[in-house]
Amino acid sequence: MRWLVRLAAVLFGLAALFLVALVLMPRERVAELAAREFEAATGRDLTISGDVRPSIWPRLGVRTGPVTVANAPWTDEGPMLEARSLEIGLDTLALMSGAWRISRIALEEPVIRLERDAEGRANWDLSSPPRGAEGRAAEGRASPAPASAQAGFPLFSLDEGLVTGGRVLWIDRAAGTRTEISGLDLRVSLPEAGGPADLTLSGQANGHGFAVEGRLAEAGTSLAGRVAPVRLSLVTGAARIGFDGEAGSAPPMAEGTIDAALGDLGDLAALFGQDRPTLPEGLGRRQIALTGGLTLAEGGTLHLRNGQVMADSNRLAVEADLIPQGERPKLEANLRAETLNLASLSAGGGGTGGGGGAGKGWSRQPIDVSALSALDLGLALSAGSVDFGRLKLGATKAILTLDRARLVADLREVAAYGGTLSGELIVNGRQGLSVGADLTLAGLQTEPFLGDLADFDRLATQGDLRLKLLAAGPHEEALMQSLSGTGSVRFGKGELRGLDIARMVRTLDAGSVGQGTRTIFDRMGASFTLEKGVLRNEDLTLEAPLMRATGKGQVGIGARTLDYRLLPTLLPQADGTGGVSVPLLVSGPWASPRYRLDLDALVRQPVGQKVKERLEEEAAERLGVVPEEGESLEEAAKRRAREAVQGEAGRALNRLFGGN
Repeated sequence: MRWLVRLAAVLFGLAALFLVALVLMPRERVAELAAREFEAATGRDLTISGDVRPSIWPRLGVRTGPVTVANAPWTDEGPMLEARSLEIGLDTLALMSGAWRISRIALEEPVIRLERDAEGRANWDLSSPPRGAEGRAAEGRASPAPASAQAGFPLFSLDEGLVTGGRVLWIDRAAGTRTEISGLDLRVSLPEAGGPADLTLSGQANGHGFAVEGRLAEAGTSLAGRVAPVRLSLVTGAARIGFDGEAGSAPPMAEGTIDAALGDLGDLAALFGQDRPTLPEGLGRRQIALTGGLTLAEGGTLHLRNGQVMADSNRLAVEADLIPQGERPKLEANLRAETLNLASLSAGGGGTGGGGGAGKGWSRQPIDVSALSALDLGLALSAGSVDFGRLKLGATKAILTLDRARLVADLREVAAYGGTLSGELIVNGRQGLSVGADLTLAGLQTEPFLGDLADFDRLATQGDLRLKLLAAGPHEEALMQSLSGTGSVRFGKGELRGLDIARMVRTLDAGSVGQGTRTIFDRMGASFTLEKGVLRNEDLTLEAPLMRATGKGQVGIGARTLDYRLLPTLLPQADGTGGVSVPLLVSGPWASPRYRLDLDALVRQPVGQKVKERLEEEAAERLGVVPEEGESLEEAAKRRAREAVQGEAGRALNRLFGGN
């Protein structure tokens, strides 16, 4: 029991000695020690004002009044740091052994000014001498900072550094920007002088919260602004960015791997005081994610290698270089994708509401091309398939060049609708919207192509198409109404659905149309011109097993209408029939065109009397029209119509006046 009493006495004595030491502790000396070590480590003056009070709990140390840290000599923004108070904690074990070691520093409500001048100098580069240090050294009142401090390597360790309720002013003279971060809370741990440092940080910028966690593998080197290993992560709202590699701040440089999930960019944009960018679906409207090797070069250029980008449903392998200098940033990239969905780039649909049926017309939904002004672009694209909404392409290799809002797509190798597509597409957003095309489609299958392009499925064949087009306007309808250019088509075997031309000529039955009817042909060709959305053709030729046909007329692409005259000629047959040409007139909307025979032109043909008599017999039998002597078939038809009208009028009058 005696040894317990002795042990208690010893412990009580030690506690008493500790309290006596605390009371007698030179508080000003602790503050002076902190200031001297800080200046030796950083080359900046630390000024402590106000009372210095001892602190017992939760740790041994002192609490001061306001403090300031000197700024770089080239700035006039005031102190680099000023705080309401400073708490300094001492290493108790070291103190009991007679050594003075600072283990904790806590700043309350500091204002921290971080600045980069137009020449790229950073005030947080601790290798810079403190304001006025040169003069004081010359006067003998201060000694130059040690060489290691001038090199930017802190000579202190710190178990815990805290900032609560802080405010940071970020000033970039080169960019002309000034940003404020408020509500800043920071915790830093630096167990070994110049060694690894762990940090956590949170705050608000432009009213948007964020949190940062990181590790500086060589804190001294990092604080000096030079490249050193670093691992950082930033979270703001739904956006998350992680970086693991090497980085330096004077000048800004980095190289490592990035793993970012940016959401719809709204949270990230809000953090920097910007509006959320309006991106098309498929190009990041809902979500953007990025992984790969990232390099920030000394000149401020960004380089991505082995990148994987997810933009909405699109996944791309990316090699990219971003050059921010100049009038606009310039992006040079190589993109590869299995499938690429860009359907949102097409206005799609029809009518004022943007529908899409064959009878609804073109869309009047405005096409926004403002994104073309955001940057310049040089891009090589390789994709297994590309969906543009109305048009769908197979394996695609193309070069895209964007210069001052003018996008040129050089189609090198494109599979399209059973054939190949080559040429050039232009989208110009410099003054409104205009588009141009100089395209060659070889081996084109018309049925899926015209179906996707114009909801037209009546022509089923395969051949070649040559187009040179230009259009301008704010929406799809205006583009189609302004369409101009030239083109030609050459098709092989195929069929024209909904119309049996040979039967119509043979039987003089204009009703040979509709479901289940078709005209089979061996070849077809034509050239055309386009002006103000109207296609005009004068040289259509069609060859079929029982006939030949020529045609001319116009197609209203803007209005989606037809006004065409086809002149088919039945080939002479062994029974003496054939050799007759019966003009066929096609008019009306694409969705439901009307067909009729030009009978008057038919009977004016210089055919033999026997053929003429047979045609008149067919007309009399099918139409109930018998021409009188010297009367044409058309005149007979008109006479018959007048008689029918007069007869009906007479019957109506009889009913009106009570007749039978």
